[in-house]
Amino acid sequence: MRVQQIKMGGGTKTGQNHEVDRARVVVIAGPGLGKMMGSMHPAGSLYERPTNINKVEEEMAGFRAVLEQSGVKVYDVREVLRWNTCVGHRVDLEEMAARCLTYELDRTSSYGMATDEKVLHYVGEEYKRHVIEEMSDGQLVNIIMTNPTVTLRESYRDTGFTARYSFDPLSNINFTRDQQITTRKGIVMGRLRSEQRRKEVDVLEFCHRKLGLEVIGRIPEPGFLEGGDFFPVGEHLCLIGVGPRSNLGACEYMMKNDLLGTSKVAVVKDEFELCQDRMHLDTVFNILDTDCCLMLQEMMGENSETRRMVDEYRRDSPDQEYYLARENIEFSQYITEQGFNIIPVSGEDQLKYGCNVLNLGNGLIIAVHKKTAREISRSPFFRGQIKLIEFRAITSMYGAVHCASQVVLRGDDDDDRVAKLPEIKPIARHEIMGGGDFGTRDDDAKPASCRLRVSGGRNTQPHGYAQKVYGRVRIPVSRTHVERDSLALPRVRFEDHQCLRLILYH
Repeated sequence: MRVQQIKMGGGTKTGQNHEVDRARVVVIAGPGLGKMMGSMHPAGSLYERPTNINKVEEEMAGFRAVLEQSGVKVYDVREVLRWNTCVGHRVDLEEMAARCLTYELDRTSSYGMATDEKVLHYVGEEYKRHVIEEMSDGQLVNIIMTNPTVTLRESYRDTGFTARYSFDPLSNINFTRDQQITTRKGIVMGRLRSEQRRKEVDVLEFCHRKLGLEVIGRIPEPGFLEGGDFFPVGEHLCLIGVGPRSNLGACEYMMKNDLLGTSKVAVVKDEFELCQDRMHLDTVFNILDTDCCLMLQEMMGENSETRRMVDEYRRDSPDQEYYLARENIEFSQYITEQGFNIIPVSGEDQLKYGCNVLNLGNGLIIAVHKKTAREISRSPFFRGQIKLIEFRAITSMYGAVHCASQVVLRGDDDDDRVAKLPEIKPIARHEIMGGGDFGTRDDDAKPASCRLRVSGGRNTQPHGYAQKVYGRVRIPVSRTHVERDSLALPRVRFEDHQCLRLILYH
């Protein structure tokens, strides 16, 4: 599935010069139906361990709040997909959903069914587009996130056939670091190594173009490129990790097509370890300041059995080609040569995502591992501040805050570019069986009243949630009275905080 060259806005220039520059625009992806499906079998979905989707949603909400409080403009993938300001936006969303929805006949169907015009109509493109046109924006987003296949088979009663459903969910799309990189020149769409994640690139490219963000390239076969392997290090240098996920072919493609914008490209080779727990460069390394970085201690030094080696490519002017200038330099040596002081991270702390911090610029770091955060603060090389957030539900899926964000614009002088970007209203999600967009109110939904009985007692949920007693639904506080939408999900605010539960009467 290739993304359509959609008719969405011009091309706001994107890019980041250095990892320490001020982050202005960040793309994230909160959990939804695809993530809930992925949680059913963690190992098959590339997760490290089982996870609780309610907690994932809470942690992503907290992460977003920290970003916005720090002055970052945040876009959520699902919100961008749902955002419609004109017929063109809606048509483009329908087109993408149509490419994600498959109708087919069961292979065991009789010859008569396979040649029946009525049956063929119901697996045809015309019928599918008619169905899609009637769907809400939220339904279309769920189709994009789950890639359903509907298989018709004979039933011998009623309409004469019935349907079975299978799905190919985008269960890792919340790690928005990986589908692309943002270089000095702009956004380059990657190509993901894992089969489960290939379609995510199309979704993110669709979102970037819909926002009017300039996409300058896309990695073709046989290249592989994942965003966790890329770091911008100023006007003259960028780092690209190659190993379990990204490969040299992608690096060569970007150098040949001038997609990086630096005079030097350091290819950091993982040749001796190739471990899932250290799949990307950002799991073992990160940049805290122009002269300070984190690095996995056990991979440092020429004698390390898991050492990374660097090949440095250079070009003498922007109109010339890159050439291999140096090769097989031990990584910690190379980084020291670039003027960095290294704060070492133990193997145990690395596994707890000590290296996977997010630099928001101006010395502000978001971290998820308490011990590493404290060691950074104690270091004489670090001059900034650290915000520690809860992220354990998300790290269960093999990633932390750097993995769960894509900074598409950095810099202090980009106010005009940021101002041109659209304002998109956040989706107020209800958590249904682990989260998702099915619980989201459409903007045109009409509320209906319902009667309420509240049992007395002290409120044991001080964070603004009540519990619906006949279902596993946590209800966000948002109103001073009770309403329900088409999904019969209540909204209530308890002014006196003296309740334990509520019972609805329909």
